[in-house]
Amino acid sequence: MSGPLRWRNFLFAAFTVTITFGLVAVVAAEAQQIDPGELQALREFLGPASRVHERRSHELLAERDVVGTAVGLTSMGEPAIKVFTKSEAIMRIPQRLEGVAVEIEMTGTFHALGMADNQASPINPAQAPLSPAKAFPRPVPIGVSTGNQIDCSAGTIGARVRDSGGNVYALSNTHVYALENTAEANSSIVQPGLADVRCRVKSGNVIGTLNSYVPIEFSETATNTVDAAIALSDVSLLGNATPRGGYGTPQSSTVPAFVGQRVQKYGERTRLTRGRVIGIDATVLVEYDSGEARFINQIIVGSPAAFIRAGDSGSLLVTRPDKHPVGLLFAGTKNGRTAIANPIDAVLGSFGVSIDGQ
Repeated sequence: MSGPLRWRNFLFAAFTVTITFGLVAVVAAEAQQIDPGELQALREFLGPASRVHERRSHELLAERDVVGTAVGLTSMGEPAIKVFTKSEAIMRIPQRLEGVAVEIEMTGTFHALGMADNQASPINPAQAPLSPAKAFPRPVPIGVSTGNQIDCSAGTIGARVRDSGGNVYALSNTHVYALENTAEANSSIVQPGLADVRCRVKSGNVIGTLNSYVPIEFSETATNTVDAAIALSDVSLLGNATPRGGYGTPQSSTVPAFVGQRVQKYGERTRLTRGRVIGIDATVLVEYDSGEARFINQIIVGSPAAFIRAGDSGSLLVTRPDKHPVGLLFAGTKNGRTAIANPIDAVLGSFGVSIDGQ
């Protein structure tokens, strides 16, 4: 049996496809435990949609209300080009492109999700020991508040990573640690981020120094692939597991994203949330304070409830329940139900590091 046909049979036999709040949820244990052969079959099954998407996504993004496109599945399990829009305005988008189904989803604008001081929310003192927005004893966990000491903002520590020399770094986003390309090298990185401590600078909160980041090109024609930065730290200052109530320690080995994949994250604002990959190879337009930036080859995550909020930027996207890293979250929609992540291998490759996990 050919790969695509085998995948189609597997898809309809093993998956129950439902629509929840407009998101495709692929419900089956096999979706997470997919073996290499089935994964290759899925890639072949989605191949025609991927090729059409590569050729035609620029045309779709030329429509004024379109903010992103991706390769995914329709509610009937048919390969599709997914189109994400700002509004329900009537657009000149065909139902099919070169024979491939086109599915439109109104998400609103995508925003980078670092948090400014005016977005911080009060923390219930009774929850303070567990709140990822609070200061933690050293070594601090991953998945908690962080930021650059020169700016009153906050994001999330995604993971502890190591280079070939054994040096340890905190991983987050360029817009969190390098302040959208404006921070100076070796500037202090703190936990928690200043937005979570009313902008008060405390020397005891420093956990590292900005070491390297991938600059973001602010343009509608840019080919950004990652929004990522690392801060040089130490095992005495930085741990490699989430706080209690999170997913724990991520695996060191990474896996690629695939449509239907069950994922989770732990972040500064929304803590532990769960969702599914609904789009791959995505091209998206993301709003920053410095302007709009175009990203390619991204991962789209969907959830019926808020998956990501301001402050969760930098969270590590991992599989559930296996905790293999899949991506680095950096943006999402206002309601938090749609999130965008950089493929984790592209992030790690940018710095020559690996996840320091289990």
